[in-house]
Amino acid sequence: MSISGPMRPLRDRVLPHPWLSLVLTLVWLLLANDASWGQLLMGTLLGWAIPLFTRAYWPETLPIRRPLALARFVALVLYDIAAANLNVAWIVLFRHRRLRPAFVEVPLDLKTDMAISLLANTICLTPGTVSAYLTADRHTLVVHALDLRSPERLAAQLKARYESPLKEVFESC
Repeated sequence: MSISGPMRPLRDRVLPHPWLSLVLTLVWLLLANDASWGQLLMGTLLGWAIPLFTRAYWPETLPIRRPLALARFVALVLYDIAAANLNVAWIVLFRHRRLRPAFVEVPLDLKTDMAISLLANTICLTPGTVSAYLTADRHTLVVHALDLRSPERLAAQLKARYESPLKEVFESC
């Protein structure tokens, strides 16, 4: 049974998702490309207001069990996005006639909706791959790859690079 309404602690009513607030503030500063006091104030205001006004759409708080693992995961994803952009540019410029697009089924070990959603979105953020479909039993994610050499290798790579850290961050006990 969860506490809701006026019975919730003041911190939860004023700052319902502190991690999201921090991330939104940092994203604002990155988008503004300016770390002035005005931009920091605006980012902080948005980081506070967005979670506050959207809390009705967040049925539960996000349990981040290992914040350092999450930071490593974010750094890995940012690196992979940059590397994949270069790879896709190379493919488009020089190998576009020899593409091998294909769908791959990736079996999932993740159980929580948030972790599965983050995995699917991470795959979509990485150029050259798109999460296409999640099976009804939520045990398999179908991924489309722009240029695929080995379906088994791609599935293993996605599980090792993305699913495993997400499981450590959100589902480990």
